Amino acid sequence: MRYAPSFLLLLCMFGHTAARSQVDDALLETLVLPQEYEARRESSSNEDLHRNGDAEPINPGETLVLGELQGPGIITHIWNTVGTPDPFYGRSLVLRIYYDGNEHPSVQAPLGDFFGVGHGAYADYTSAVSAVSSQGRARNCYWKMPFQRSAKVTVTNESKDYKIDSFYYYLDWRKYDSLPSDIQYFHAEYRQDFPAKPGDYTILETTGKGHYVGTVQSVHQMEIGWFGEGDDRFYIDGESEPSLRGTGTEDYFNDAWGYREFATPYYGVSLFEGYFPGDRVTTYRWHIPDPIPFERSLKVTIEHKGSIFTDTTEFLGQFIEREDWVSTVAYWYQDEPREITEPIARLGDRLAPYRILEMTGLNVKASPDRGLTKERTGLSYMPMNPNARVDIEFVISEAGRYQINAFLMHAFYGSVYQPLLNNEPLGPPIDLNYSGADPIWHNFDLHKLSPGKHTLSFVGKGKSPHQRSAAPTVYGIGVSNLILLRMEDMPGYQASMERTLDERN
Repeated sequence: MRYAPSFLLLLCMFGHTAARSQVDDALLETLVLPQEYEARRESSSNEDLHRNGDAEPINPGETLVLGELQGPGIITHIWNTVGTPDPFYGRSLVLRIYYDGNEHPSVQAPLGDFFGVGHGAYADYTSAVSAVSSQGRARNCYWKMPFQRSAKVTVTNESKDYKIDSFYYYLDWRKYDSLPSDIQYFHAEYRQDFPAKPGDYTILETTGKGHYVGTVQSVHQMEIGWFGEGDDRFYIDGESEPSLRGTGTEDYFNDAWGYREFATPYYGVSLFEGYFPGDRVTTYRWHIPDPIPFERSLKVTIEHKGSIFTDTTEFLGQFIEREDWVSTVAYWYQDEPREITEPIARLGDRLAPYRILEMTGLNVKASPDRGLTKERTGLSYMPMNPNARVDIEFVISEAGRYQINAFLMHAFYGSVYQPLLNNEPLGPPIDLNYSGADPIWHNFDLHKLSPGKHTLSFVGKGKSPHQRSAAPTVYGIGVSNLILLRMEDMPGYQASMERTLDERN
């Protein structure tokens, strides 16, 4: 079997286009041609075809080998989903791909970031080459990853506290008799700067011949305001001045006038929480119709400048260098595998200092008290009373500004509940009714908390208008892992109210 060069060109040009309303005719036309390869798959399928245990565990600190492939070949599709009590496994798990027996990987990134959602967060989106669904739990990519001799794909659990109970995966690839000698190797590299240092943030520096094909940027905001006034810059083949220069962060990601969540085949915002300290953002930009070639080297940078407001809405400036937490994944192809020898930032440095409070360690009261169960990963409350109430007590040891978060179960038995903090409403009531059963992250905003006991409560407000008549007559709610983030624990954060124009100038 030979690999047709024209078919290779079509693969590189078009990739996977499920996000479009119509699939490109050029891609469809390739289906009428002979497919000159052997279809291969590595997966977590049980060796016993008559059993259902189709997943692999990954203990803390251990590495799971998804596949050791003998080439020539091309990886065409990776899918995975994960079962674990770790609420931030998207940052805890690290994907690595090694080519042709190399000691160091040419792909290295946290699992979530590689698939287009940073921060270990949960979000859905669909693009030309990657997509996430099932409330952030099903990840797919269709980047083509050729190799001449071999490819090794691994996932490492870098958490010290959480086991991955179930890692399900498909690794689809094609086995060829030969590939063109000038075929390009796929690369992806994660970088971060927490907080961003003075000067431009570097997304990629590489030497060799290739072309740049994509960027994922995640920002954990430390200020009130808009972070995205920074320009992108591409320095090609040793340029002292960039031949490609941008006009603003959201402009590079093909948006305008700030951000909001949306998805298109080649660009989008997979996660956007707002303009306040603690809010998280992830954006993606695929250079599939417009790859950026380089002959000898490439350096990609972006500024991290924007507007800043104080807590009293005093405007401090429009184009100030900010101290947000910035992380990126760069995607590119290169004529030879470039080994990434720089170790990835350790988990404690690439994840915000969240305090994860398990329900079994908290004082939880319910009224009426029937129907309440508690486990390590959460509580389930199934009262028959539409006005039921559940109180979750937690203790703060240090005063500060805290972001309060929790996963709430949205399910077919879910009802409407009003969240309260210390008996004060936290926004409007939440309708927890849903056709399936999915935990969804809820951000209950920032609050100045003093040391001592505090209570997060949920008060029933009756049946959901979306609840089906066939559903049982219960007013259910599920809460897992109360998650606190003290902003003062994040390097780069300072209370905006303490800033003055003189300090900024």
